Amino acid sequence: MKAKLPFAHTYWFPLAALYSALTLPLSVGGQLGWFTVPAGLQYAWGHGHEMIFGFALLVIAGYLAGPQPKTYIFSVIGLWLAARVSFWVAPISMITAIIDIAFVGTLVWKLSPIFLRTAKKWRNKSAGFVLIGLGIAALGFHMVMQSDQSDDLSLRLLLETVLLLSILMFYMGGRIIAPALAGHFQSQNRFLKDRVQPRFEGSILILLFLVLVLNLLPFAWVKFTIAAILLSSALLCVVRVLRWRPWWSYGRADLLAMLLGYSWIIVGWVCIALSLLTANFPITKALHAITIGALGTLTFTVMSRTRSHRVLRDTNAKPFVFILALLITAAALLRLNPIWLGYSQSILLAACCWSFAFIGLFAWLMRLNKIEKKVKRQRQLMQDK
Repeated sequence: MKAKLPFAHTYWFPLAALYSALTLPLSVGGQLGWFTVPAGLQYAWGHGHEMIFGFALLVIAGYLAGPQPKTYIFSVIGLWLAARVSFWVAPISMITAIIDIAFVGTLVWKLSPIFLRTAKKWRNKSAGFVLIGLGIAALGFHMVMQSDQSDDLSLRLLLETVLLLSILMFYMGGRIIAPALAGHFQSQNRFLKDRVQPRFEGSILILLFLVLVLNLLPFAWVKFTIAAILLSSALLCVVRVLRWRPWWSYGRADLLAMLLGYSWIIVGWVCIALSLLTANFPITKALHAITIGALGTLTFTVMSRTRSHRVLRDTNAKPFVFILALLITAAALLRLNPIWLGYSQSILLAACCWSFAFIGLFAWLMRLNKIEKKVKRQRQLMQDK
């Protein structure tokens, strides 16, 4: 009998969780001068790069890649490790740029055809274009780092990248949540009529792609237009979520955690809009509503649900695991710097909350890998007999 190919997320998810748990506090501490860190983690742009292209992209790839040959899985890990080490040591060198773009390009080349070739509707193809956009963003990042570009261009690039991530989370999150809710409700003899909601999904995607284009324009009116579009998108997304009847999902910690992360996308769009309308709310702070609240919670939940379903055949096998997702929400709220705490204190607590959550996730993922290996050995013994 031909051996089945292993799932890429078996290896990539624990690696991403551990890297996230260790890198975030290191980069935050390095920026605030608490301790000495490598050059790539000393600045906000390095912190953002590693959390997006070092952490988030590996999680996205792990979820989408499915079963893969071990040669490919470990080749990607080797390229990923080379990119991380090179970026830490020499973030603006040409060698680092080549290795990092090779890593991102390898994943984009492998994953984008999943949507572009097989999908028939433009809404489904959009995820492929977003992945390509992330690849272009990685290239743009290194081009900016190699030149003496203005801070305004760097902020535009950062906003473009975070918006791309939010589009991907909006699309993929909706495609995960809607059928999961429908299946859960059916077990309760309830029927969810509004699932994907293509009109809402399509309208929001069009608005967000328009934002991506407008963000590249240098005109003064662009900020107000983007803010208006993001607020409209947030309102439409609120309606979409309410039509999912989230209050029926009590008793399912995994679904509640997914809905929490999805709601942070909405909060993030609103925060970005407010930052564009007023100087009292800097965009660097607003972006953390998406990069911590939405990205952190959704990646945490997707990794746990995917591996739990694969190994235990139950996405909600251990509901207590998803309580850790609340720490990520706490980290997001703290990063928005509440007035009752000082800046340094809130940053420290936010980093601790994030790290504790992902260290806990790493331990759970490794536990699942151990269970999976044990089950495989038992099956092999039974076949040998």
